[in-house]
Order: sequence, then structure tokens, then C-alpha cells
Amino acid sequence: MQRTPQDGPADWSPLRALVRSDLVPLVDAIDQDGLYPEAALRRFGEVGLFARHVTGDPGAGGLRDAIAGMAAVGETCLSTAFAAWCQDACGWYLSNSANTALRDSLLPEVASGRQLGGTGLSNPMKAYAGIEPVRLTGERVSGGYVVTGALPWVSNLGDGHVFGAVFSVPGRTGNVMALLRCGQEGVSIAQRSHFCALEGTRTVTVMVKHAFVADGQILADPAEPFLATITPGFILLQAGMALGLIRGAVTAMREADAGQAAINAYLPERLELFEEALAGLEATIAELAATPYRNTPDHMRTLLEARLAAAEWSLRAANAAMLHAGARGYLRNATAQRRLREAYFVAIVTPSIKHLRKELSEIEQGRGSMRLWKAVPAS
Repeated sequence: MQRTPQDGPADWSPLRALVRSDLVPLVDAIDQDGLYPEAALRRFGEVGLFARHVTGDPGAGGLRDAIAGMAAVGETCLSTAFAAWCQDACGWYLSNSANTALRDSLLPEVASGRQLGGTGLSNPMKAYAGIEPVRLTGERVSGGYVVTGALPWVSNLGDGHVFGAVFSVPGRTGNVMALLRCGQEGVSIAQRSHFCALEGTRTVTVMVKHAFVADGQILADPAEPFLATITPGFILLQAGMALGLIRGAVTAMREADAGQAAINAYLPERLELFEEALAGLEATIAELAATPYRNTPDHMRTLLEARLAAAEWSLRAANAAMLHAGARGYLRNATAQRRLREAYFVAIVTPSIKHLRKELSEIEQGRGSMRLWKAVPAS
């Protein structure tokens, strides 16, 4: 897919219209029944939600627009915004891969929402940080690799969906990253966990049992220089979830004030605080999105600090929305308590708050445990 300059900020009014018509009526079912909003996601793809950062120059507004579009979805439903992030991340892998045949055949499908996909990078990101081992192992054979292992939680998956996966190869330095497909021989999925929020994200366990991964499925070999390239954008894209959630929490506070303004005035954190914080976060994220491949330690420190701030402000805003709503926010289908549960996900999704703090500590000590941005020249 050829990259061209962006034409200016994306007009997300068609997306917002679809959110109102196709997503708002489903929010309770997504949250309480675990409904996966597949049809809505595909329609969002039709209006370009998954395309801006992969069809143009991402530094000329494409990544910023992808984040803004995700935020427009996250104002209403974080489950759907997270699924959108998974789709965006999958497109980000493909758009940056040197495997031109794989990129040219699949990227248009992913960018349009016709092909849905997930990320699969939670495990390797933790592995590079020394938190857990790489869970997939491959053996080189003629024409590809035979891969075995399991990934406990991969989201936005279903029959025929694709996802990125990193596997180690015993006896050699450097891992391999490939694009696997649910349902290909040796790759199966099962829902083995149920969550208090984000249940509608189709989060499954992936079992890989002697699966042949052809050379044509390889995104990068070795994986490390490629991971260094995509990591800043991968993390920045997550900001769309946080920005949308904070904006939605501010809206909930404003709605609560319509009937409880006099008593809510005594709360220590009011919506003006979060409007100001949101504006600052949006400006910082937009600035960082203009250099999506920059990976020096100083830049990564700023980026990780912004991602950490986005998670922490999400928690504060959702907590404040709950307090503004009062007893009404405690009802099973209340927006306020749903937003609070969703905010905890922003805090724990990889990289989680504790993971981010670990990375920042390592950078301050001159080490940088993730090490990914050190594998390629700084831009």
C-alpha cells in the first residue's frame, strides 16, 4: 500500500455518526454479555478508522488521526476502542514490514476492516523487559518454521483473524516475528477467561501446536530491529483509548451536574481539572505522533511518561465520574461504574502502569530493560 502525504486532519464526523447509530445501542450488551461488535468494527473500517496511519505518512498526521479516531470510539465504549487499537496495531505491523508480498496482499484488507486482526505482542514486550519468557518456540525447516506454544490472552480474534506473534529459535540469537492466522493448521483459539470489563473484545487463549509458519508469513527475521521501529507507534496508539475514556468521563460528570451541581461542587476534583489535563495530554500525544519512529532513550522517556500519564488520568477521571454520579452510578447499567472498570484496563494493558514505571526506572539508570529502541539507529 503506497504511502502518500496526509490531506489534513481526518474528518471523523462519519465515524461519530456510526458510533451513535451502530455502537451506542450495543454498549450494555458488549459490557454485560460480552458481545463482540464485529459488524460495527467492519463499518468503522469502511469510513477509514484503521487506515490513516498506514496509507499516508504517519508522521504527517496519520498516527495523530488514528489516535483521534480511536478516542472518538472510546468516548462511548472502551471495549470497542481497544478492539480498534488491536486492528490498528496489526496494520502498523504490516505497513512497516519488509515482506512486501505479505504487506501488499494483507494491508489493504486490514486497513479497510475487511480482514480483522490482533496484536499478540503482550508476551514479547514483557519478555524483553525481563518479566516473563517468550512463550512460542520455533524450529527452522524447509520453507519456514514449525512453531509451538501458547499465548494466554490475545484480543480481537476469531476464526480467520490474523495476529502478530514473536517466537524464539533455540540455538540462535534473535527472535522471529510472523503473522499467524486463527484456524490455520496447528493454530486454534479458545475463550478460557472472563473479565469484569472488556469482555466484548474477543480475548482468547491461542494454542500453537506444531504449526507450519511459512516464510511468506514472516514479518521480520530477526525481529528486534523491526520491534525497535514499531514500538513507539505501538505504544502511542494506545493513547486513543485513554483520551476517549477521559473525554467520556468528563461528559458523564457534566451530565451528573445537570441534576446534582450544588452538591457536586464540594467534590475535590471537578470536570474543569480533567478538561485541562485532557487538552495537555492531547497536545503532548500529537507532538509525539509527529515522530513515530524516533526511539532515542530521551524520546522514549517522554513517550512512556505520556503513556503513564494517560493511564493515571484515566483512573482519576473515571473515579471522579463515579463520585459525581453518586448512587445512580452504582446501578448495573450505569455509565459511571462501567467507565471505572474500563479505566483499570487502561492501567493494566501491556505496557501496564507498573511495566511503564519499570521501563522509566531502567532508562534513568542508563539501561532500558526493553532494549528495543537501541537496536536501530536513532532517528
